[in-house]
Amino acid sequence: MTNHGSNVRQSELDKFGALASRWWDANGPQRALHALNPVRLAYVAERATLAGARVLDVGCGGGLLSEALAQAGANVTALDLAPELIQVAKLHGLEAGIKVDYREQSVEALAAEQPGTFDVITCMEMLEHVPDPQSILDACATLLRPGGQLFASTLNRTPAAFGLAIVGAEYIAGLLPKGTHQYRDFIRPSELARGMRSAGLDVRDIRGIFYEPWRHAARLTSRTDVNYLMQAGKPLASTEAR
Repeated sequence: MTNHGSNVRQSELDKFGALASRWWDANGPQRALHALNPVRLAYVAERATLAGARVLDVGCGGGLLSEALAQAGANVTALDLAPELIQVAKLHGLEAGIKVDYREQSVEALAAEQPGTFDVITCMEMLEHVPDPQSILDACATLLRPGGQLFASTLNRTPAAFGLAIVGAEYIAGLLPKGTHQYRDFIRPSELARGMRSAGLDVRDIRGIFYEPWRHAARLTSRTDVNYLMQAGKPLASTEAR
């Protein structure tokens, strides 16, 4: 189903769609994501029950996290607006024998169709690529059932993030294609937390992620000045809280 809405930049879809054929190449242009993926999954799995849960992966790309969530026992729906990525994700899932409901659909459109549906939502490395991140957070909050949890990751708007994620990763080390990120679109933790609260969610945890390219690995850290994860929850309805 195609329903792009207005909260999208075609240039971003084209940029990531062009990487689709090598998305699952651990040594390709998305090798940093391959290193980050186990850390992201562990962060979610330690804070939410995945087995049997209804999970939504927003901005799923080629399906790295979506498949990992499904392998952990979740019933996964995954969204992306780049048709090339959805195609690659579906093909890889078929080859791996992993069931994920991949959809070329905006999260805002799904929120209008299925409010209060999901136990867990993940939105990783996506908010910095859309014109209106708050619209994404609002839609995620609508899609969560009371008591559900949202996990998001993004890049902090700091000189350290500019130096490492753009200058270092894109222009010096060549770990990412040039132009992958725009510094003006990075989001400070205080801004993301404010957006979570505006969407009606309670911020529960913030952790930094440190990527070590020399080991092709990543780990959690207390430093949030480059890349970070945030956990937020939807309060229980008053009738359920009694």
